[in-house]
Amino acid sequence: MDGAPSRASSGSNGSTGSRGQADNIKKVAVTMAGQQALFMELDQNRPLAGIVEDICDKWNLQNTVDYALQFSEASRQTYITERNRADIQNGNVLQLTESPGQSAQNIMDRLNKGSREEKVDALKNLSLKCTDQTFAHEFINRDGLKLVISYVISGSKSFSGDPLMYLLRSFVALMEHNLVSWDILEPDFTKQVTSCISGARSAGEGCTQPALEILENVILHSTDKAKMETLDQHITADKIIPYLRSHSKDVQQCALAVINAMFMKSSQDKKQKLMACFHSKTFRNDITEYILPGEVSQDMAHELYKHQRLMLNMYEERLKTAVNTSNSAQVITVNKTVEELRRTAFDFSDIADSNTGPSRKSGIAKDLKKLGFTDQSDPVKDFETAPPGLLALDNMIHFAQCHKETYIKVVLENCGRANEQDCPFVQASLKLTNILCDLLKVGEQPYEDETCYYPMFFSVDKPLEEFFSVCIHLCNRTWKEMRASREDFEKVLSVVREQITRALDKNQMPKSFDAFKSKLVVLAYPELKKIWDAERQRREESKAQAKPILELREMIKPEILELVRKHRLTYLEGGTRFHKYDNKGSRVKNKYQYWRLSANHKAFFYGDCEDKDTPALEQLPNKLAVHEIMEMVTGKNCAHVKQARNKLDSNIAFSLVLEGSRPDEEKCFHFSANSEQEYMLWEDGINALLNNPMTSRQTKEDMDILLNMEIKLRLLETEGITIPKEPPPIPPLPENYNFAYTQA
Repeated sequence: MDGAPSRASSGSNGSTGSRGQADNIKKVAVTMAGQQALFMELDQNRPLAGIVEDICDKWNLQNTVDYALQFSEASRQTYITERNRADIQNGNVLQLTESPGQSAQNIMDRLNKGSREEKVDALKNLSLKCTDQTFAHEFINRDGLKLVISYVISGSKSFSGDPLMYLLRSFVALMEHNLVSWDILEPDFTKQVTSCISGARSAGEGCTQPALEILENVILHSTDKAKMETLDQHITADKIIPYLRSHSKDVQQCALAVINAMFMKSSQDKKQKLMACFHSKTFRNDITEYILPGEVSQDMAHELYKHQRLMLNMYEERLKTAVNTSNSAQVITVNKTVEELRRTAFDFSDIADSNTGPSRKSGIAKDLKKLGFTDQSDPVKDFETAPPGLLALDNMIHFAQCHKETYIKVVLENCGRANEQDCPFVQASLKLTNILCDLLKVGEQPYEDETCYYPMFFSVDKPLEEFFSVCIHLCNRTWKEMRASREDFEKVLSVVREQITRALDKNQMPKSFDAFKSKLVVLAYPELKKIWDAERQRREESKAQAKPILELREMIKPEILELVRKHRLTYLEGGTRFHKYDNKGSRVKNKYQYWRLSANHKAFFYGDCEDKDTPALEQLPNKLAVHEIMEMVTGKNCAHVKQARNKLDSNIAFSLVLEGSRPDEEKCFHFSANSEQEYMLWEDGINALLNNPMTSRQTKEDMDILLNMEIKLRLLETEGITIPKEPPPIPPLPENYNFAYTQA
């Protein structure tokens, strides 16, 4: 552009006045092809129409209603309206372009009357502009959507390849604004779209993604049953599944979205047929080989999560189906399954099976008891509660059939334990089935913003049964590690739930059942206890650093310090036996002195004693008033330490220096404690008597322990409440105190 950019203002002249007025002024640049850039102060309080008119006047443009402002960023070329003008920030570069209505009309004119090249160019432009809601509204109001639909239905060769791709993309973008119902579509339209998927129409690769998006929305949002039946005739899962192998991640995601939509809107009978398809090795391989490897986008992760949830929800019927004892066919089936569980565990031979009479019935009852059935005479009653209903039985028989060796090992291990020490397999299976269904949210509809899925569930045809097989083995192992008995049943299952929950952590998602098993090994009960202890310690440390806790700690610190001081003085009152030293610091062989502090803390009483004597205060003839003590000398500065020439541990030595004397003079008493702890207690006690700080390591440890205990006691009622790091602000004083109570 030639020349320097010009400046203009869309607001009033003069000072902006208050800060509020300044916030409404945005300094922006406005550009337009063939025009000199315009820097301006855009007043957000003025109508946009007036601002556009000012800009048009500046550039001598006529018909100002045909122009509008637009953001110029490549990722945000949307029209600026009264609804989104608040998004304008200082430094934005805006562009003046034709208005949404004018742009929509120009595209309509070229689509209706233009040459083939003009129509293709208009369709390309349309596919870009349709993402803007303002433009979409104008285009739809001019019957543009009907025109797009008619072009798709016509199936003209002119609209194959890229032109058809632009048509379908435009249609998807227009419908995403929810301005029109999906029920407006006729069967001919969906038939033409499905032909892009089935290959009946020469569409091109670019048409696949928008065609899949259209099908997904038609399935999800259409309420016309007749149209849905027509759609079912033209599109089936086997025509969508091959697109999971596409090289385009977007096409893969759209294909899985269509499959999920078909499943959600299908009848129960059709869902069973679809499940058979989803459990096939071909479909599972398509997921594990073409989709899961590499980086998975957020949209694809959501579709995988949704598919996983829909797949697991198929277990809901069995989860909520309890045994109906009046249904003889069902009872017979359950009894047969129970018998298979028993036979698999205890390996009955044909000879044993031929036995009849009371002995065989007694043996069967014992086996059922070992398996953990509560009613051995009628084991069907264990499945009368739903949930877990018959799903628990399905899980158990899968474990017994597909993991026979592990199943037998688990059952026989429990048989080898005492009656109260065994883990009841059936009862644990019932409880565990409930836990797994709760963790996996079986029966709940997928959430719109969730992306958590587990790749291992896509690798097997019976995901929940395999999951159960791993977890019931974990339950037996945890039972052994905890050395549990029957009364610990609920506690063990709660630990198992915690282990499974941690192993399923979405931040470290197990990609296979082998990886899941490895995580469970790491989360064995002894290791889990260590993790709990570490987490509790981190929580306590974090909580202790909160400002209110630190303030509370400082507030009660003097009280705790006084408590420690009293303890030290009480210890001195109890007295201690020391080796005797003469006034020069020499140790007197085989002689001891016993020192006690008086109850009023004003004097020490001392006297000679034997090796094992503990004389009372009245038996000590000598007295040293506390006020006579000038200071306490410790370590290598003591005369008796120097006299001993490194033969005495200086860390437990101290001397009491009396008024008017020095450490090397005769007016001193020399001590050597029997242990480091005894030394620290006497050091603290004498410092307390002399009004000096208690600085020993023992004092610091005692202070920390007592402070932490006191804070925990005071915060018992706040358990589970998050304490803010900063206290809430104090509200301002009220204008008056008329609410105050005054007694008449």
